[in-house]
Amino acid sequence: MTPITPITPTTPTMLDVRARIGQVNQRLKGWEAVRWVDGRPRITDVLRAEVDRWGGIGAVYGVLRADPWSGVHWGNGIPPERSAEAYAAVQDHVVAHSDGAVPTLFVEEVPHGLQALGGTTVPVNLALGAAMDAELVEELAAAVAAEVRARGTHVALVSGLDVLRDPRWGRAEECWSEDARLAAIMVRATVRGMQGGGAGPIDQQHVAVVAKHLAGQGAGIGGRNGSGAPIGRRELAEVHLAPAHAAAAEHVAGFMAAYNDVDGVPCCGNRELLTDTVRDGWGWDGLVMADGTAIDRLRDTTPDPATAAAVALRAGVDLSLWDEAYTHLDEALDRGLVDLADLDRAVGRVLALKERVGLLGGPPVPPVHDPARERATAVLADRAARRAVVALDTRALPLAPDSTVALLGPNADDVDALLGDYSPPRPAPDPGTSTVRSALEARLGPDRVRHTAGSRLRHPLPDSDAAVASALTGADVAVVVLGGSSRRAYDDGFEDNGAVSGPAPDTTNGEGVDLASVAVPEAQLAVLRRAHASGLPVVAVVVDGRPRVLTEVRAFADAVLVVPFPGPTGGAAVVDVLFGAPAEGRLPATWPGADGVVPVAHDERLETARGYVDVTAPNTVTGLPGPGRAVDVALGEATDAITVSRLQAGGTVRVPVTVTNASPVHRRVSVPLWGRRREPGVRPRRRVLLALLTVDVPPAGAVASSFVLDAEALGTWGSDLRPLATPLELDCWTADQLDPPGDAQRVRVTDADGAVPWIR
Repeated sequence: MTPITPITPTTPTMLDVRARIGQVNQRLKGWEAVRWVDGRPRITDVLRAEVDRWGGIGAVYGVLRADPWSGVHWGNGIPPERSAEAYAAVQDHVVAHSDGAVPTLFVEEVPHGLQALGGTTVPVNLALGAAMDAELVEELAAAVAAEVRARGTHVALVSGLDVLRDPRWGRAEECWSEDARLAAIMVRATVRGMQGGGAGPIDQQHVAVVAKHLAGQGAGIGGRNGSGAPIGRRELAEVHLAPAHAAAAEHVAGFMAAYNDVDGVPCCGNRELLTDTVRDGWGWDGLVMADGTAIDRLRDTTPDPATAAAVALRAGVDLSLWDEAYTHLDEALDRGLVDLADLDRAVGRVLALKERVGLLGGPPVPPVHDPARERATAVLADRAARRAVVALDTRALPLAPDSTVALLGPNADDVDALLGDYSPPRPAPDPGTSTVRSALEARLGPDRVRHTAGSRLRHPLPDSDAAVASALTGADVAVVVLGGSSRRAYDDGFEDNGAVSGPAPDTTNGEGVDLASVAVPEAQLAVLRRAHASGLPVVAVVVDGRPRVLTEVRAFADAVLVVPFPGPTGGAAVVDVLFGAPAEGRLPATWPGADGVVPVAHDERLETARGYVDVTAPNTVTGLPGPGRAVDVALGEATDAITVSRLQAGGTVRVPVTVTNASPVHRRVSVPLWGRRREPGVRPRRRVLLALLTVDVPPAGAVASSFVLDAEALGTWGSDLRPLATPLELDCWTADQLDPPGDAQRVRVTDADGAVPWIR
């Protein structure tokens, strides 16, 4: 590679103004910058024109991206083992033709594994939220990061800040939970695992994280993607900023500013959010990237592209993504809409990130592709999938080892239905996958598995009645695999931001696939009813990326498993539970009892409303573990009080806990500590997650540990959107119930006099 002239992050003035504007632009779609021709990478005129225009380029997005939107697949894409070669071709050209020989950042989508050919697809965030194992999330994040960096990628765009407040939203699968504290715990683990911890350089085994999306996207009106979040400051802070604050505390490299507005102010133009709060208030000093074309969308609040660019730059957006607006920054400077200091501040942050990942000041370390690394990541992903299966009812389980199974439902034999959105195409043939059908046939033999789909996801199949009846005849049990899919087809129409322009007949989840109804589609329920009418025991398996109404499913099934998109080996994980393996997952969000009761969440504030007179929603379920866990959890006496000043200074409260395993096998148990806080003048939430503990318990053994409650768990949020300590009382418990039990522990945060002043 051409030698790089060292440029320090404090010297953007070493570049002329044109090149500085180039450093804050990320207009290219990377798969258009390099083509794979005759077994080698060749740069395109698209890349040449962009570099020539600006004398460099800040970042290139998606050189490796493979999916229907990019049009990249195994027949025309960059082979995994040649990724570094493709990157090098782009980098050589950028460095050779840029002002100051400044290299570019390579940015890729990594929402649940690298979205590139051969990238390991791991369970979606909603599945990892169900597993509730932060240690496993950190280990998996580190493995994914090493795989991503070995390809040559510098920056990973990682979902994790969105909080699931409305299951109608198609991107529910990208959320960890509806609970902000669980999301914060998982984001911390992800950033630590992927970046390696600390604020210093990010080495060759790790990758810089740009966490998305900031902020409030999960509160969009009606669950519509990118719609406004008409919420107050307390709701914004307590729910939607808590994961971002946790990421900032872990020195996350960047945030992605979201499409939505908060109370009318678009996130990409929100200086109070991006500068006053996140940077000045929290002391975070990383880079803010816009979501794709989000700056251009400011045109509905500004008269022209130059003004849109000025609004975003002054708000604190350092790097665009596919936007035209930032190419008008020269005009914005000429018109006095922004100062050169505003541009230099953004350029400095881009250069700082380049230095942090080792791009400046010396020759780069060539990446080395290692297939063994992908295999190790896949093992961890499979372990996570197995911990994410949730059992709501197990009356018909386990299945007998010599069962003959009628296997029905549209998700019974569909690998794509296991993967989630933002997934690369799988290779063919693909030995690293297991559907429920393939896993059942591997266990029982093909002659004992009688499979027919019975319906599509949304629509019935013609003449399916006879096929279903034939499959049920002579079977011992019916397993009906229902749910949704984020499948993208290469002939679907896509918007500029990569979202499908209209759901295909078999797509029910993912970006741009918001639903007015979260009921299980009637075509699928009809198959379940036919199985129930046969008189056989019925097991319903719901594989989906969003909460669904399960009222009818539970009425027509003798056992119910819920499986958020588990990744390519999810079928084996499900089948193991069918035959007796413990289901360790908990619902990471509330599954509503009826369509009309959404949004609904376990941490709603206590209210005096009577509810709906036409829907009682008795089957709303939240947080339930699989029955028959053979695990007992007992809380000891907590430190009953801590003062505000001690908490603010780093003091903690410990709540002892003992986990007993009565089963004859080793158990890895995740134990949430729930709480209800009473803060003077603030209506309590019914229940929130305070802390999460995962312990390994030997057979017929017990482990003593403790929850550690710090200011993040016990504090509140000030009007300046910063966390602070305040007097309050707190009931805490471990039982999976919404209200404090009689043996709940009481913790108090007091003023200097040892009191909680309920009346001021």
